[in-house]
Amino acid sequence: MPVSLLWRFIKKGITMTEDHITRVQEPDGSTHTTIIRESEPARRSGGGMGMILVALVLVAALVVGAMLLSRGQNAEIAKDNAVADAAQKVGDSAAQAGQAVEDAADKVTGNN
Repeated sequence: MPVSLLWRFIKKGITMTEDHITRVQEPDGSTHTTIIRESEPARRSGGGMGMILVALVLVAALVVGAMLLSRGQNAEIAKDNAVADAAQKVGDSAAQAGQAVEDAADKVTGNN
């Protein structure tokens, strides 16, 4: 349903319409048709309180959605930081292992 139609429905409501059609045939063969259209005005109650409640529900849904989105992004950042920290530790360990290999090689060859 397009937004403009939805807004028109909320703002004006739906009017109930009922048609009564009567066809009369005269003895001479002619006919005439009478159409009576009855409609009830749209009912509105609450003095706009319904619109306020709808607005509050929408705002609450937006706040909850923003919180869930933020929580998901924070978890992603924490995961990225953990991976970066682990990579740094692996790099430091590799540097220490390389230094130990060089020290061992120097001791074996006698290059101190």
